[in-house]
Amino acid sequence: MNKAMSTPRYSIADLLRVMERLRDPKHGCPWDLKQDFKSIVPSTLEECYELASAIEQEDYHHVGEELGDVMFQVVFYAQLGSEQGLFNFEQVVNTLVEKLVRRHPHVFAAGEIEGVANGSVSVDDVNASWEAIKQQERSAREQHGVLADVPVALPALPRAQKLQKRAAAVGFDWHEIGSVMQKLEEELEELRTAIGNDNAAAVREEMGDVLFSCVNLSRHLKLDAEATLRESSSKFEQRFRAMELMAAKAETPLHELDETALDSLWERAKAL
Repeated sequence: MNKAMSTPRYSIADLLRVMERLRDPKHGCPWDLKQDFKSIVPSTLEECYELASAIEQEDYHHVGEELGDVMFQVVFYAQLGSEQGLFNFEQVVNTLVEKLVRRHPHVFAAGEIEGVANGSVSVDDVNASWEAIKQQERSAREQHGVLADVPVALPALPRAQKLQKRAAAVGFDWHEIGSVMQKLEEELEELRTAIGNDNAAAVREEMGDVLFSCVNLSRHLKLDAEATLRESSSKFEQRFRAMELMAAKAETPLHELDETALDSLWERAKAL
């Protein structure tokens, strides 16, 4: 039997108990006791990115491990919430299940977990229903704007893509890829003008508009801008490391090479 699929020794209940012990005021861990909601946010983001990295590298052995690290973050927040009388783990799970059942009426008939809905629906139908239900939820929270609950703390690329998707849902969007490309070219021309005028503030603004337009192009191409850029960054990293290895083999540090030599190494790295 695969070790990863063997009978586990511990359960969710054990994980929750471990978290309680770590936060025990008398016998707990000093580091864990010092933490609060805000202080562990950086760890949460780091663990999520490590999970994403393991998935993108298809390192599925470590995906399971990284999922555990992400789960620990959830349990940590739930423990903090419980200590402050805000919420506990069971309430977190209950809220999640309620939300999933409510947002999937095409699966859970009459709002029941075992309720079976009749008929079939398309992906487009599901997306339309999902957005309508989320809009109802936003209205119930008195968040009436289309962009009301797009998190400010999201990384810039996914936040831009989410804002654009929300606006597109009410018809504020280009209808063909050619118009999106034309808009990007317009933004690039405005950036060239700002650079030519040596206007730092305008350069910053126009560069932002170019990036925003690039994200919009990614969205129209049905690409995730964040994932696409991560892939390109990984490709650059691999090729640059190859350049370093080739330079080291030739006993010539990269910083001692001229532009022509560096370009030659880069082309060799691309060919690998």
